[in-house]
Amino acid sequence: MTATHSTWRTTNVLRQLKGSIGYRAGAMVLSFLAVPIMIGVLGTEQFGVWSTLLSMMSWAVFFDLGIGNGMRNKVAAALADDNKTEARLYIASGYTMIGLVVVMIWVTLTAASNFVPWQFVFNTTAVSENELRQTVQFTAFFVLLNFWIGLVAMLFSAVQQTSFVELGRLITNFLVLIFVFALAKTEASSIRSMAFLYGIALVFANLLLSALFFKPRRDLRPTIHLDLQHVRPLLTVGSQFFLIQLAVLVIFTTDKILIAQIFGAEYVTEYDVIFKIFSLVTISHGLILAPLWSAYTDAFRKDELVWINTMLRRQIKIFGGLTVAVLILTLFLKPIVALWVGDSIQVNYSLGIAMALFCLVSAWNNIFATVLNGVSKIKISVYVSAIAMLCNIPLSIALAKFTSLGTASVVIGTIFSLLPGVLLGPVQVAKIVSRKDRGLWSR
Repeated sequence: MTATHSTWRTTNVLRQLKGSIGYRAGAMVLSFLAVPIMIGVLGTEQFGVWSTLLSMMSWAVFFDLGIGNGMRNKVAAALADDNKTEARLYIASGYTMIGLVVVMIWVTLTAASNFVPWQFVFNTTAVSENELRQTVQFTAFFVLLNFWIGLVAMLFSAVQQTSFVELGRLITNFLVLIFVFALAKTEASSIRSMAFLYGIALVFANLLLSALFFKPRRDLRPTIHLDLQHVRPLLTVGSQFFLIQLAVLVIFTTDKILIAQIFGAEYVTEYDVIFKIFSLVTISHGLILAPLWSAYTDAFRKDELVWINTMLRRQIKIFGGLTVAVLILTLFLKPIVALWVGDSIQVNYSLGIAMALFCLVSAWNNIFATVLNGVSKIKISVYVSAIAMLCNIPLSIALAKFTSLGTASVVIGTIFSLLPGVLLGPVQVAKIVSRKDRGLWSR
């Protein structure tokens, strides 16, 4: 039975990967088509403001206290034990807690936004203070609503059907492209209109995914439910994921804010264009890793460490292919940018090389983080993430102020902050798969 289940798990990982690649490829094409239209509608500086705002709004993930990932692991473990009642109670508790958090954050943020000097925050005068405030409020409302509805992505991941998450992304990007194209044809286009229509696209996609998940799984539908028996485990596991999420947010979303503040909002556009090109590699790698998280949970629950080790070796081989892909993108960066957005963006090769290194370091760390996340042994990851979070911003600012590397300095600061994980992640995973994890390494 174990061998049969291992075969099914491997087959399902490949099936989800194929579906994810198809959906994400479509989503990426749509996203790349939308960017030059957005730049044309908003202009370089306003697009930089919009891109920075989206980075700031991604901080909404911070407020789930790690509950989403905790729910994902607990539901996956309960279903691995064929205990649907436990799975349903964890789902209900997760949705209820996040719903309460979302309401409190939205009320607080909406009230506070009236007292924030948004032109100062985004370092721009290209958008009026009033329009910026309304844009922030629209974006916050839809992002927070989507944050709650979007828990369904964790559930698809828990049942090892990650391709549906990419389907939702495809639907979102399709709607965004349609809306942006429509804005380009009107005289009433604005960053405020962009925020409203982008939010509609986000929410619609996750409502559709929720219907697809719960219709055939009526016994897992969430209700309003909170009890310590199910809340405590979500918060215990979630608190560790929360610290990692906080670190990820600081490391991966502050670059745009720092660039906007130190160099100007127009430089964010250059950063964002180059980042999106290298995201072809990071996104592709993420698609490969996504179905493995809950598969690792299932395998570890069934003590199938050989399967985990086999998948890990394959991932290291794939990393070699990613390295070649990153090298090719770096060499042909200038013609790729010119073909995509024209001559409105001048390629900074130092930024391109820094982004290439960042891409590879992140991919390497993610290989081992996926294993550790799946088996819920993330104590070392918490410490590494805390160190990276504390070092990232000071390093980036220092390099920006005291070197002539320009915007590349901010990315290089981020790379240095990620280096401890390059070694410690593989060490902990090696101890787990060899059954030598003891003490701190076993938690």
